[in-house]
Amino acid sequence: MRFGVRGNSNKLSTISYEQLTKLQRILFLALFFIGTNAFAQQTDSLAYQLQREKVNNLLGKRSITFNQYFQSLDMHTGIFGFQTKKDIRRSNEILMDIVKTDNAVFKELKILLDYRITVQTEVQNRSEESENRNTSFMNTINKLRTQTEKIRAEAAESNKQAS
Repeated sequence: MRFGVRGNSNKLSTISYEQLTKLQRILFLALFFIGTNAFAQQTDSLAYQLQREKVNNLLGKRSITFNQYFQSLDMHTGIFGFQTKKDIRRSNEILMDIVKTDNAVFKELKILLDYRITVQTEVQNRSEESENRNTSFMNTINKLRTQTEKIRAEAAESNKQAS
């Protein structure tokens, strides 16, 4: 299935269904990270921020390359305004660049998500350690209170016997 898209000129360019779905996925990811940036905590580490920057740069590069692709579709250097093999090859090369950029974006996103999971796991582990430490302190305090009460009772008992 092919969908028609009008470029800068009145000529009709076509985009395949696969290209359209890929565009939708990239657009979704871009919107996801824009939303993520809005809700990101200020405590993000420098490495996480650099990784996000890397992904955003790749998305920017992809956008530029995609614009080049649309421009290449509008190029008709052949006789009577038709596309030549060279025009089609150039368009295909640009598409391959887009695919390579997409692969790089997915790779960097995986690194970013793995980093985020690692940070969340560390925070959860620290929280559990603090909770265990607090529980241990409470148990120690209760034992000491029990011992103190026992010693006071023994002291009161020995005071009664001494009097």
